[in-house]
Amino acid sequence: MLWEVLGSALVGLAVALVAGRRFADRFRDRSLVLVTGPAAAFCGGVITRVVLGPGYALPTLVVAALVAVALLSLLVRPRGGPAAGRPHVGAV
Repeated sequence: MLWEVLGSALVGLAVALVAGRRFADRFRDRSLVLVTGPAAAFCGGVITRVVLGPGYALPTLVVAALVAVALLSLLVRPRGGPAAGRPHVGAV
């Protein structure tokens, strides 16, 4: 169990590093990205381990990576600045 959970955190760190480099202009704070990725993957790995049980290392790591990607996607700003994509108040 320990290796699956630590592996999940490492997968999350790898996802965060790739996202931080690939989309550096779309994230507000790099340190937040580097903390969110491993934390999300750790939680996803633990939950998957509890649901599936022992012996499912590969699915645990895959789900951990997907959870990390999903939570990191919530930190992405839209292109064009912080107000892009939002309707202007009072617009007709």
